[in-house]
Amino acid sequence: MDKLSVGLLGFGTVGTGVVHLLTNEQEKFRQQTGTQILINKILVKDPDKIRKIDQYNQLLTTEPSDIVDNPEIDIVIEVMGGIEESRKHIHTALKNKKHVITANKDLMALHGSELLQAAANQGCDLYYEASVGGGIPILRGLTDGLAADRIKKLIGIVNGTTNYILSKMSHHSVSYEEVLQEAQSLGFAESDPSSDVEGLDAARKMVILSHLAYSIPVTLDDVVVEGITHVAEEDILYSKKLGYTIKLVGIAELDNGEIDVRVAPTLLPTNHPLASVDNEYNAIYVYGHSVGETMFYGPGAGELPTAIAVVSDLISVAKNMKHGINGQHIFLPQNEKKLKPADSIESQYFLRLHVKDEPGALSKITGLFNEQEMSLQKVIQEPIVSKKLAEVVIITHTTNQQRFEQIYQLLADLDVVIDVKSNYRVEGMN
Repeated sequence: MDKLSVGLLGFGTVGTGVVHLLTNEQEKFRQQTGTQILINKILVKDPDKIRKIDQYNQLLTTEPSDIVDNPEIDIVIEVMGGIEESRKHIHTALKNKKHVITANKDLMALHGSELLQAAANQGCDLYYEASVGGGIPILRGLTDGLAADRIKKLIGIVNGTTNYILSKMSHHSVSYEEVLQEAQSLGFAESDPSSDVEGLDAARKMVILSHLAYSIPVTLDDVVVEGITHVAEEDILYSKKLGYTIKLVGIAELDNGEIDVRVAPTLLPTNHPLASVDNEYNAIYVYGHSVGETMFYGPGAGELPTAIAVVSDLISVAKNMKHGINGQHIFLPQNEKKLKPADSIESQYFLRLHVKDEPGALSKITGLFNEQEMSLQKVIQEPIVSKKLAEVVIITHTTNQQRFEQIYQLLADLDVVIDVKSNYRVEGMN
């Protein structure tokens, strides 16, 4: 096959990056695949919009059928975003025996199993490396590089917006609201940042990672999700004093056939590799049974990093076509889903309390933990003179989630405790 014809659904930031790479690296891709990869059509909403790349204006179309029903097109690249419309176009493309590449994490998290099954039924490829981690080859790393290993745990910073916000709060001692406004002005956060700051974006990526790491059909409803909107400057300050950094991390862990997947602000020791991942960068830390600990790090978004992942998938499809093995890579979850119960989920915990500034208040708090047979690793008490209160910060030893929730309620009801201001999990101590 001398030439491959590609149709592009979307010509925004990532689509522009894909076109840039296919235009400027054509000879390199021809050497890698043995074929010339040509753009046939590009779907856009507004063909009159001024674009950075204008030499392809004659290829623009507003009709999806010009791509998904076009017999001349071999491969469809979906970078338009959204869910239902993209889902429909991909189904049509697969029905017409076209191979598909998508960067759409939302779509793959919600309907990935369905689309992968459709691709398998048609003997087509469906690749989606760019859906998690931008230019970081984490999906290929799990399915190829670590295919022989048994993954015990994944911990990832998989959302650049929240990592940027928490990094700025940590390094410059500013509030969440101030940093969010700055992130929006710089384009790191959307005008409506809720998907990012409430943890939903990261949760969708953890669904995709869990599918590949454990071959378990995890859904978004299975993920425990907590965002960063309540993270206070005081939480970051005390975390630093105790030797930790707060990051929004996604965690997926398999133990005795039971899986736990969650996204939440979490304390990491300052010497943990993820603690030094700042600003908009992403990183996924993988605990393998045989390989030990590895980390995938890099830009989690952006025009060219994400386009690199898309075009790398395109090269894989082209190689598969050359060898006649399309559709044979499709990875469908094979294992039964068993969610880990609360009494089996173990962690340390950080607590920040406002208490009455009176003699014996701290001893009542520590006495409650002693009565409940939960030991404490670190304790700080400092007065808040302006409010005639004291602030108590605690890091517990390891306990299970059910036990912690019981003690949390007893603590909240204690007469000397005015308010439990925050609580977070502590990870990475092992």
